[in-house]
Amino acid sequence: MIDTLISKIKELHNPTVVGLDPRLNMVPEHIKQKAYEENGGKTLEGAAAAFLAFNKAIIDATYDLIPAVKPQIAMYEAYGVPGIQAFAETVAYAKSKGLVVIGDIKRNDIASTAQAYSDGHIGVANVDGNEIVPFDEDFITVNPYLGTDSIEPYYENMRNRNKGLFVLVKTSNPGSGELQDLPMADGQPLYETVGKLVDRWGEPFRGEYGFSDVGAVVGATHPEQGKRLRELLPHVFFLVPGYGAQGGTAEDLAGCFNKDGIGAIVNSSRGIIAAYKSAKYQNQFSPEEFAQASRQAVLDMKADLNRVI
Repeated sequence: MIDTLISKIKELHNPTVVGLDPRLNMVPEHIKQKAYEENGGKTLEGAAAAFLAFNKAIIDATYDLIPAVKPQIAMYEAYGVPGIQAFAETVAYAKSKGLVVIGDIKRNDIASTAQAYSDGHIGVANVDGNEIVPFDEDFITVNPYLGTDSIEPYYENMRNRNKGLFVLVKTSNPGSGELQDLPMADGQPLYETVGKLVDRWGEPFRGEYGFSDVGAVVGATHPEQGKRLRELLPHVFFLVPGYGAQGGTAEDLAGCFNKDGIGAIVNSSRGIIAAYKSAKYQNQFSPEEFAQASRQAVLDMKADLNRVI
């Protein structure tokens, strides 16, 4: 699957992934009102319908420019079963447009529980011999805190269904250093130790571009750590959050790419899906033109990234 993602990035000259992390205050009023009218008012069903309509419009406006989208499942889980249905339909719609889907689920556990996460998100559910695909993301994000035996249950679905993982290594949040920067017995920070584990886990899954289906989440807000990890992990592809609204700049994340300009895909969520509300775009686009604003934000991000990589 990493070869598919890299091929799309190279074809489009755009290492941008759009984070589909909707909140109701991002959704224009005309979208919400229509969803409420058709789904019993201000209900969980109404909110979920608003998210789905919002997502579809943004996908329609950007799918020809981007290689991938990244829906964050928590934004949908907050609205219960209808929200989860909107997540599933968002994944399916994005895939129907030819996009790679990175399910940002940040799950993990050991043994049968990890296997259940794997089957649910990148595998199949077996209903007494009838195999059904529940969500069908192409990649998912996972937490490595439980160690190797929490990663191994994903391998079968990765091999059999051409799927991938992005493992949390150095995250973009301000408090990440409380654990991730702690020195180990050999003096290296914990995030480097985790990065080396990711490299080892991914060895059997390397593709034609030299990168593995087991990638790493490396935040744009920590440029020196990103540069260091790129040097240490030449075969590990990075998913880079933190650009834009979280404060990361193109210059900050340049070190996450190799000399050929490959090696990472950069996420922007609010900066794209809520672009019409930002100071940069609100005088150019009305709320009814929110999708066009998202398209322009993608074009501007593409130009910004290509300027430094």
